[in-house]
Amino acid sequence: MKSPELLLPAGSLEKMHAAFDFGADAVYAGQPRYSLRARNNEFSTLEVLQQGISDAHARGKLFFVASNIFPHNSKLKTYLRDMEPVIAMKPDALIMADPGLIMMVREKWPEVPVHLSVQANAVNWADVKFWKKMGLTRVILSRELSLDEVEEIRQECPDMELEVFVHGALCIAYSGRCLLSGYFNHRDPNQGTCTNSCRWDYKVENATENETGDLARIPVETIKFDFNKALEDANQSFSAMGDMPRHPLADRPYLIEESTKPGQFMPILEDEHGTYIMNSKDLRAVEHVERLAKIGVDSLKVEGRTKSLYYVARTAQVYRRAIDDAVAGRPFNPQLLGELNGLANRGYTDGFYQRHHTQDHQNYMEGVSQAHRSQYVGQVLNVADGWAEVEVKNRFAVGDQIEIISPNGNEIVTLSEMRNKENQSLNIIGGAGHTVRIPLDAKYEKALLAKML
Repeated sequence: MKSPELLLPAGSLEKMHAAFDFGADAVYAGQPRYSLRARNNEFSTLEVLQQGISDAHARGKLFFVASNIFPHNSKLKTYLRDMEPVIAMKPDALIMADPGLIMMVREKWPEVPVHLSVQANAVNWADVKFWKKMGLTRVILSRELSLDEVEEIRQECPDMELEVFVHGALCIAYSGRCLLSGYFNHRDPNQGTCTNSCRWDYKVENATENETGDLARIPVETIKFDFNKALEDANQSFSAMGDMPRHPLADRPYLIEESTKPGQFMPILEDEHGTYIMNSKDLRAVEHVERLAKIGVDSLKVEGRTKSLYYVARTAQVYRRAIDDAVAGRPFNPQLLGELNGLANRGYTDGFYQRHHTQDHQNYMEGVSQAHRSQYVGQVLNVADGWAEVEVKNRFAVGDQIEIISPNGNEIVTLSEMRNKENQSLNIIGGAGHTVRIPLDAKYEKALLAKML
């Protein structure tokens, strides 16, 4: 079995090096003006971008540059001029979505590899064949595909590189092409300025259909609701798949109200295909790595260019182990699910890879995840004379079980001692903003620390 490439996000040089240290084969970054992350990052300057590409190549790794906006006319005028120095740095590929920009790059720099962004919504093998004819070297498939659909595309397109997402945020819109932020705040997600309107604090209101067919709010005082009975009914009639009955409340109309816009009610509905509440869980498909490798997917991608150093290191390490286990023929290790639980997340789903899990499946996945729950608490800055200087990120104390996360391997230890800068003993340290010293071997230089929960 061929080992798929592990592709991690890089929002800074430090995160890029962490991704490589913990097992990534390649990283991707973008210039804010032409990628879907308009906020500044370290690669917003040509000097840092050049250093990133050079450092990656010096390590035998790959560096892809995201250039995947859907530009309005004004950006077309500056695109080729601004990309010329980037092309001169010899990135390993450009990640692109807009057909017009792809045409311009292919005409001016035909030797530059171009990967089709997930933003372009490639969902079938004919689509992949089209982009092959256009000279692209890789297609990043839409997140909305099942494992069986990915396999069919692989069989129909054996000569095209395929990439899929395995971890990170999911968007409520098709492959991220959303209008909510533009509608609410006049900040266009497809220009890289999304305000994540789908994740705001919305309240749900009951509604009824009036004589004109419009939805009208039912005043709260007229709603009779027994929470305990509703919970019991929901547990017995969970809406999922197969011949399981739908809960009767799933067929009622509802209204949502965002906390900063009181009195503005928007209708939401659920049909036989599912619910359309906006805030999606995060994608975690580590359990499908073996199947994806067997299918012959060329690259497994983690989302998150604005995520933390801990996120990059932990996801790189976990997915590296999953890939190596799959290629070696070892069974999937459920502990990997739990190791990802320590990351900030909105709850996990495996997305569309498998359709419509039952409640039991979801509870099972959550159950094995609980065995290895942890919280990021610190970063080792340096180690000298058996003591490590730690930049504190979250509260921890003497006696805690601490997981040391390092490219040299992980180890769980009981914290026996802790000192401050004045070499005074401490029993507990608060949150971020502190530096402490703990006993640690020199091999754990630059390690990350997580408290077991």
